Amino acid sequence: MKTYTRPLDLKNGRVDMSHGSGGRAMAQLIDELFARHFTNPILAEQGDGACFALPVGAGKMVMATDSHVVSPLFFAGGDIGCLSVHGTINDVAMMGAKPLYLSAAFILEEGFPLADLLRIVQSMAQAAREAGVPIVTGDTKVVEAGKGDGVFITTTGIGVVAEGIDLKPSNIKVGDKILVSGMLGDHGVAIMSQRENLTFETTIQSDTAALNGLVATMLDAVPNIHALRDPTRGGLAAVLNEFAQASGHGMLIHEKAIPVRSQVAAACELLGLDPLYVANEGKLVAYCAAEDAETLLAAMRAHPLGRDAAIIGEVIADTNAFVQMETVFGGRRMVDWINGEQLPRIC
Repeated sequence: MKTYTRPLDLKNGRVDMSHGSGGRAMAQLIDELFARHFTNPILAEQGDGACFALPVGAGKMVMATDSHVVSPLFFAGGDIGCLSVHGTINDVAMMGAKPLYLSAAFILEEGFPLADLLRIVQSMAQAAREAGVPIVTGDTKVVEAGKGDGVFITTTGIGVVAEGIDLKPSNIKVGDKILVSGMLGDHGVAIMSQRENLTFETTIQSDTAALNGLVATMLDAVPNIHALRDPTRGGLAAVLNEFAQASGHGMLIHEKAIPVRSQVAAACELLGLDPLYVANEGKLVAYCAAEDAETLLAAMRAHPLGRDAAIIGEVIADTNAFVQMETVFGGRRMVDWINGEQLPRIC
């Protein structure tokens, strides 16, 4: 760590254009804020990238990248910092991979408070530590006031898939069971409630979480899971339709089996939203053979992030590859792709 004439004013200071200039001010921002909180031996080498060895006997590699523009930056249950870590870790984990390393790129707006940036970085650091996935390289850019929205973060993750693990939509077969890991819609409703200043008896909190531990537990119990996906933008409906198209099979889900908190259901009704289309940041959808479904469900429920897991439907023969839902009244309705964006800027 270098020594500077005057330390950053992390309480009252603000980002200015010099923090993205490549000069002393930028070096100080990186040293005293990013490097201090993301510290690890690989990052400490201060290269233009990260050089690391893969585990002995590692199978295929996975890489995923995601940009985060959530508004507001801070919300009940999380913030853009932990969200940017969780989102990319989850994308890697949905491929059946063990996430190993992350990179983080920041676009900062001139005038953004350093105290808020510190809070975001500390949140990212904590999320990375808890998930066991260090941030080993990154980049910082600054744009003029009025040409950004505080901070945007892009994270990229690297992971490895063990031999024998092969998760993809084309594996899905007629008769497969569809499982979700818990209550749906929490994240999207938490964001919208805060934007609209809605209050409920119990605060609705985002479900943002890193799912790599849950996925590892699931694969230990059922190594031949057919497919996984986290239902973020577009919610459960988007995943079901995407997998129906990719597999060429229909999907039938049962409304009474879908776990949704009563507060979330009430908020959706008030806002004119459908929980099936609301984003989640700490849930997953799994497909497996019918004979493995109860074993997988038990493994999910044994993990803290899967205690509310449920079997919500099955894959059916349908050359149209439609997604249908059996309603609580006994009829069926189509669950189509959403038109437009129900909740913008939720991740």
